[in-house]
Formats: sequence, structure tokens, C-alpha cells
Amino acid sequence: MIAAMDVATGKVIANDVARNDSAHFIEFLEQIEASIEATLAIHVVLDNGSSHRSKATKKWLSEHPRFVVHHTPVHASWLNQVEAFFSILTRKVLRRGDFVSRDDLVTKMLNFIEHRNQTATPFKWVYNATRTT
Repeated sequence: MIAAMDVATGKVIANDVARNDSAHFIEFLEQIEASIEATLAIHVVLDNGSSHRSKATKKWLSEHPRFVVHHTPVHASWLNQVEAFFSILTRKVLRRGDFVSRDDLVTKMLNFIEHRNQTATPFKWVYNATRTT
């Protein structure tokens, strides 16, 4: 599964991908590009996965300047809000799920995303730096 989140709305778009490689990632970037008004810049936050750093992906991104890429620090993918969404998906669908096939698994994940998008809201990040002893 590959997914992107509109952090302004909390809505997620997702695709089932056969492989996590640059070719499938680029196809997904093209889907994102087609779904967003042509006059807007597209900021993407990426972890350091090989499909995000491949020569093919770098070339594609260089040819599509409306994409502004931000990479999370190594081992800090938790900074990426779609990763927080994957945590929710894991807890609500996958952890205790019963799936008769891969297709069943994918269908249940996509149905969850579609249902969640109907009431999606942005994540509210809260950090309190005060310490209690």
C-alpha cells in the first residue's frame, strides 16, 4: 500500500502496489499531480526509502518542479503525518483483521480509507516541553 495525506484536510489517497519500487512510486506521484489544481505547489514529505531516493525518482521530480520535496531525517519517519495514519490503519484494520486473501486485505484497507475520508480532519500536533518531576 502506498498513500499520501493532504495535511490541510486529513484526507488520504492510497493505491495498492505490487512492489515498492520507483516505477510504482512515480506512478503514484503522477496520480497525486493529476488530482491537485495545476497552479498549486505540491509539498511532499518523504522518508529515506529506496524508491524515494532512486535515480528514476530524482529525475522525475527534477522534471516536475511543482513538487517540493522534504526528506525526514534518517530513522524519523514518525515526522511524516501519513505514517501516523498508517499507525491508525494498523490498529483499526490490520492488527485483529481476518483476511481470506490479499485482495480481501486490500479491499478492507481501501474501504477503511474511503470511510475515514468522509469525516477526515487534520492531525493536531501537540507538544508540551514542560517536565514534571
